[in-house]
Amino acid sequence: MALLELFQLLKKHLKLVITLPVVCAIVMGIASFAMMDNTYTATTSMYILAKTDGGQMSYNDLSASQMLSNDIATLLDSNSVKSGAAKDLGLSDLDDYKIAVSSETTTRVITLSVTGTDAKETAKVARAMANSVSTVAQNVGAAQSINVVDEAKTPESPSGLKRLLYVAVAFLAGVFIAIAYVVLADILNMRICGAEEAEELLGIPVVGRIPAMKGGK
Repeated sequence: MALLELFQLLKKHLKLVITLPVVCAIVMGIASFAMMDNTYTATTSMYILAKTDGGQMSYNDLSASQMLSNDIATLLDSNSVKSGAAKDLGLSDLDDYKIAVSSETTTRVITLSVTGTDAKETAKVARAMANSVSTVAQNVGAAQSINVVDEAKTPESPSGLKRLLYVAVAFLAGVFIAIAYVVLADILNMRICGAEEAEELLGIPVVGRIPAMKGGK
């Protein structure tokens, strides 16, 4: 099918090509507001103070620093730290929150991100986990202390669920479905819709026409 033919088909079914994407976008917009909750992410960064050995830092090279950061990142995801933070907040667990930890290879600074559906509570969880991991790290001898560099603040706007993106994707999906339907319907349509098609299919010219008369037999 040539591009010109496709444009002619779309023009012929212009109402469907416009209506279907708009309907898909509206349905997705309603669904995203009615069924999906906003999520908020609170972030805090911490500096790991390693234990000293004879006045020298026991983790004094980049490789050891990264190993130490990995140890603390593992502790942040441990049940001990999570249960300690939950206890400080009066919660039974932190299963309703998504926790992510990242660290750079050249520093002992690690970043903790906590995502939840309530902005204030999410920030409280991030702060509680920072306090809890410091206590656990000292108890197990993983580090001398973990100091908060940037305290978690209450996020002012949602971090996830880009509703406009979902709506845009739904609109594009509607456009694709509409075009696919029009093309498929044209391919499956076996009717001859004009003299030109008859001549093309049969290979002979049309020599006459019989007009359709309303009310006639």
